[in-house]
Amino acid sequence: MLSYRHMYHAGNYADVFKHALLTRLLLALGHKDKPYCYHDTHAGIGRYDLMHPWAQKAREYDNGIARLWGREDIPEALASYMAAVKAANPYPNLRFYPGSPVIARHLIRPGDRMILTELNKEDYAELKLQFAGDKQVAAHLLDGYQGLKAFLPPAERRGLVLLDSSFDRAKEFMRIATALKEAHARWPTGMYAVWYPLMEPGAMLGFAREIESSGIRKILKLEFSVMPDESAFTPGCGMLVINPPYQFKDEAKPLLDWLWRALSVDGAGGVKVDWLVRE
Repeated sequence: MLSYRHMYHAGNYADVFKHALLTRLLLALGHKDKPYCYHDTHAGIGRYDLMHPWAQKAREYDNGIARLWGREDIPEALASYMAAVKAANPYPNLRFYPGSPVIARHLIRPGDRMILTELNKEDYAELKLQFAGDKQVAAHLLDGYQGLKAFLPPAERRGLVLLDSSFDRAKEFMRIATALKEAHARWPTGMYAVWYPLMEPGAMLGFAREIESSGIRKILKLEFSVMPDESAFTPGCGMLVINPPYQFKDEAKPLLDWLWRALSVDGAGGVKVDWLVRE
């Protein structure tokens, strides 16, 4: 299990990986005129102060967003992500890191909608305050897996679910696999992005087999590792994308290759992008 509250890890390489891909998925949804719904199952507080004592304890953002801040060679595929980060920082220095709800709010259009669920009462209070008065955003004090049952399929019939568990409970991979199968049965045309840490090989193999045997098709697997294997935090992470946009696979590989060169510690790790299950 990971040490958790997300403030400890805000802005680290895993956040950069996750949010860079999230940005591309939301932009792809925005290419069509019809409105969409963004559903975030583990929303957190929305925005993280990198000067908070918890964030300062390990300063994981030093090997994440801080390595990108101020660079002038950011590729076009990362421009919208960096614009969302900069929008959360009104001054020249990097102080705040936007979580997935704030990044999504930066990208959604006037006709789009956001559903956010958060189970921690303190985090929910901050999240609710972050979006107070925003009619396009509905925040709920609710377990993320219960939220999938309550809010899918959305009225828009188009959209993205980000399932970004904290992995602070036992058997979380099995819980995710079960939730995905149930959610997909209710909304098979929806797009799903599932973040996960790279853990011991047995756990990863079991998770992959469970998803492969689910009957769900068109699942892209993206994995990203930048830390030595003996790192105190997980050396890498991954994302499963169900029903990815057209050409997302071809777009994601060079994006992640660039991020790996920017974030890798002493050349550790690498990038893998391939189908877990094809159509």
